[in-house]
Amino acid sequence: MIRLRSGGPDRVVAVGAHCDDIAIGAGGTLLTLCLARPGVRVDVLVLSGGGGEREQEERAALAAFCPGADLRVTVLKLPDGRMPAHWEEAKAAVEELRARTEPDLVLAPRTEDAHQDHRGLARLMTTAFRDHLVLGYEIVKWDGDLGRMTAYQPLSPETAERKVRLLQEHYPSQRHRPWYDREAFLGLARIRGIECHARYAEAFAVTKLTLDLGE
Repeated sequence: MIRLRSGGPDRVVAVGAHCDDIAIGAGGTLLTLCLARPGVRVDVLVLSGGGGEREQEERAALAAFCPGADLRVTVLKLPDGRMPAHWEEAKAAVEELRARTEPDLVLAPRTEDAHQDHRGLARLMTTAFRDHLVLGYEIVKWDGDLGRMTAYQPLSPETAERKVRLLQEHYPSQRHRPWYDREAFLGLARIRGIECHARYAEAFAVTKLTLDLGE
């Protein structure tokens, strides 16, 4: 049964199709959570980018986004943009992740994401983690696939600024991209903040949620 409870999660799973997906989509949420709950366990799976500069960037970035956490990172080498052709490898990796952890919260791409790698991973997560709270993060891009979100994590101005600073600091390989800048990240966070009566926020899609309000 999926439960929404007070007190915050002790175990978190975060997955991304590519290095930087998690930090872009849920970096502020991870900062907020890890600062509030020192020692929280965070298991990370990234499907592509392993063995090179991108993996080095990812490991350093996640350590910065998860201060004080019991952080465990796996970065695989599936080819970028080809996840549908490597479905069995991706599925095996997700199932192995599921076998080693029982998370209170899962951060993953949205099932409505226009990128085939993001969307494919999202569909695997809702199958492998059937009885868990899965929050689907969003990544702004040229596809124009941003939609109406159903869950929000407000971010303090300090956290929002820290997120942007860490993104710029830890992913130099992405700085040349026209969308990878302060305005894009803070602009989306400001819009999501307006939607939940906060200055800034990260927003998530939730496909299924069971409330247990009697405990």
